[in-house]
Amino acid sequence: MKTLVTGGTGTLGRLVVPRLLAAGYDVRVLSRHRDEVATDIESVAGDLATGDGIEAAVSGTEIIIHCAGSMKGDEEKARHLVQAASQTGTGHLIYISVVGADRIPVAGRMDRAMFGYFGSKLAAEQIIANSGLPWTTLRATQFHELILMAVQQMARLPVTPVPAGFRFQPVDAGEVADRLVELALAKPVGLVPDIGGPRVYEMADLVRSYIKSRGKRRPILPVWLPGAAARALRGGANLTAPDRAVGRRTWEDFLAARMSSRSAGVS
Repeated sequence: MKTLVTGGTGTLGRLVVPRLLAAGYDVRVLSRHRDEVATDIESVAGDLATGDGIEAAVSGTEIIIHCAGSMKGDEEKARHLVQAASQTGTGHLIYISVVGADRIPVAGRMDRAMFGYFGSKLAAEQIIANSGLPWTTLRATQFHELILMAVQQMARLPVTPVPAGFRFQPVDAGEVADRLVELALAKPVGLVPDIGGPRVYEMADLVRSYIKSRGKRRPILPVWLPGAAARALRGGANLTAPDRAVGRRTWEDFLAARMSSRSAGVS
């Protein structure tokens, strides 16, 4: 079946594509720049943020796996994709969202600045659910790669500021890709059970383990972030899914592999 992967060159999409090919799918990748896609894979250029080129991208596809996302504007991207898919009669739209999208209040300016991502993801979920298209949505906890980016930024300072009371359950992006391909093989079922990594961590512990892996030491400074969203996170509206800890690769395993690759000169 012809399957379109949006965000096919991103952290998750680039793992979904080879799994679909191995399963015998006819894959097309949507990217803003076609030269980012391997030459042996069909690719189309389009911009979900503006809608340019999206009708042509979805034309002839039976399945769409929507992996494209960013820190803001996901609702507009979902709206443009749904509009195009509705015109072409796509049979199954699969969306990857985030655990916590329905738990984090995004009300004030501070909430929108720091946690608008969750509100945007929830709005995109609702657009897809109300589209009239057959759909499936999977919520995942944060990928190891995204946690790594965050802790690297924090650890640059001599004293490392860490949001107090925040907990995460990082998951391997490859395991999420496996689940998305499973869902593509199945019928549309709406919102499916979450997927999370094997362990829940305090943010400070994630930072400490990263700093230790670099052979360095940094004092940790807990920071009590303002706003309703931060208060909700400290109060238990967390970004974890402990009852869905189905992932197998731990943060420690990921970090050890990443540091080993760095030592070997692999980017």
